[in-house]
Amino acid sequence: MVADRPQPIDDAQALIPTGQLHWLRAGKLALAIAPEAGGRIAQLRFDGVDWLVADRDADAACIGWGCYPMVPWAGRVRGGTFRFDGRAYTLPLNFGAHAIHGVGFSRAWRVESLEAAAIGLAFTLPQDAYWPFGGRASQTIRVQDNRLHLQLAVQAGARAMPAVLGWHPWFRKPDRMLFSPEAMYQRDADGIATLPLIKATPGPWDDCFVASGAITLERAGQRLSLRSDADHWVIYDGATHATCVEPQTGPPDAFTLAPYRLAPGERLSLAFELSWDWAEQQRVERDVG
Repeated sequence: MVADRPQPIDDAQALIPTGQLHWLRAGKLALAIAPEAGGRIAQLRFDGVDWLVADRDADAACIGWGCYPMVPWAGRVRGGTFRFDGRAYTLPLNFGAHAIHGVGFSRAWRVESLEAAAIGLAFTLPQDAYWPFGGRASQTIRVQDNRLHLQLAVQAGARAMPAVLGWHPWFRKPDRMLFSPEAMYQRDADGIATLPLIKATPGPWDDCFVASGAITLERAGQRLSLRSDADHWVIYDGATHATCVEPQTGPPDAFTLAPYRLAPGERLSLAFELSWDWAEQQRVERDVG
């Protein structure tokens, strides 16, 4: 029975219904937003090519499809435990022995504005066992010809709180990825980032990197450039069907590893831009030819 199935807030691998879709379009770019499924981008299509793993490809497992916001933390919180302002906190475990990807990716977001090429969404963070601090999250998604702009933000409420933001796109497996990281976090026996930083090792990866500049994916004759105003990226390319390229404001387990404190009312934001650069693609094709 559906009532007996673990809910997404308790199990990151539980099913999540897509719900109503809102389509945004500009030029050759079209995408569908699913506010009820964690405020995620459910489909992303450029010039007829689908770029994201869809719900039907992943059997609708909450963690495994589309492009969703990670708020108020990104990646794993080790054992669901951390300290903040001298006090210990424990979060519910939703991915094995850890708490993963925040609370926004598995709950419904409110549509606050909707236009042909833009949407604004908001989410009130809980103030309970799942997240004791409250606060407010918001995102703005805009399309413009060959460019997609994503803006994610979180604002503390009456209480100070820790915060890490991220976007988690599940890209259909690219033919090639161009990526030049400056450094890499080591992973321990639990598969979680630790210090010190090291030189990047060969993949396959499920790792956090420090990198500036664009990361480029090539697929089906298209080139997609990814840029962010943050310098942390988690790359997961161990799956045969997908590669995740995730901009984040800090590493996994950042509440312990690299804590960032928001004072009451303070705001943290993250910008993520995806662009299909046809001029660059044509230049490369001419160079190769």
